[in-house]
Amino acid sequence: MAKRSLLVGFGGFLPERVVTNEELATRLATSDEWIKTRTGITRRHLAGPDDSATSMGAEAARRALDYAGLSADDIDVVLVATSTPDQAFPATAVRIQAALGMTHGFGFDIAAACSGFIFALATANSFIRSGQVRNALVIGSEVYSRIVDWQDRGTCVLFGDGAGAVVVSASDDESGTRGILSTHLHSDGTTGDLLYVDGAVGQPDKSGHLKMSGRDVFRHAVAKLSSSVDEALQAEGLSYADVDWLVPHQANIRIIEGVGKKLGLPAERVVVTVDRHANTSAASIPLALDEAVRDGRIQKGELVLMEALGGGLTWGSVLVRL
Repeated sequence: MAKRSLLVGFGGFLPERVVTNEELATRLATSDEWIKTRTGITRRHLAGPDDSATSMGAEAARRALDYAGLSADDIDVVLVATSTPDQAFPATAVRIQAALGMTHGFGFDIAAACSGFIFALATANSFIRSGQVRNALVIGSEVYSRIVDWQDRGTCVLFGDGAGAVVVSASDDESGTRGILSTHLHSDGTTGDLLYVDGAVGQPDKSGHLKMSGRDVFRHAVAKLSSSVDEALQAEGLSYADVDWLVPHQANIRIIEGVGKKLGLPAERVVVTVDRHANTSAASIPLALDEAVRDGRIQKGELVLMEALGGGLTWGSVLVRL
């Protein structure tokens, strides 16, 4: 049985179209200052007519495979975290599997909203530690621009589109210190009405738009993410001082700064992309991770804490030494 799951490949994809706060202000009763002050967001990428959860996820996956020096033939499972699949079925994962030219292995989607990548990464870790797979592609791909209500300034300004991916591989070195150290997942269905999409395939009379009680979600996020941080570190007998990098879900700069302060991390040790990407839901953590690894900020051997909260409510954390 493999002792550790190593993150060996990183990739991201953002649609070409960039929409600034100023552009949104020409169509909505809002302003750059209003959006930036409350969220930290200045712009976001929005999918074009040829972009989809499948196409963006497949491109992020190709870049992650290239980074890892692996090919699609080496992958045993494709796990896709998405709340905006191209179809009810088949899963986006198998569409990406086909786009990569894979005719072996298996794939499926995981729906945990903004926590989806954390849930998918934990699932990949379990598959690897059980010995069932050696190499996994874990992808977050979202097209939230197609489910937000573009007349609702309280929600539409918050989201963007994109995809991020990591390659997770088994290590047979039981004495090694690198790899995923712990994962912790939670959900509370009694809070499901705080953040949800109003409708599905079986409910054609619904709006199909994202609905959110912003203040309530913010309150839960601060409390639950703080407890998730403590849980992850306590499980490994570590302290705040041991964390080299925080790579959080990119929902709101105030939440990100709050968790960073709890850890005692200076701002330069917290990876922030929300200002340029907005909230890309399940894609936000792998996009941020890809950026920080590729620009040299995060180095091999450093301790990285990832955490997220999303609709469900769902929340969780992954602690990994790269």
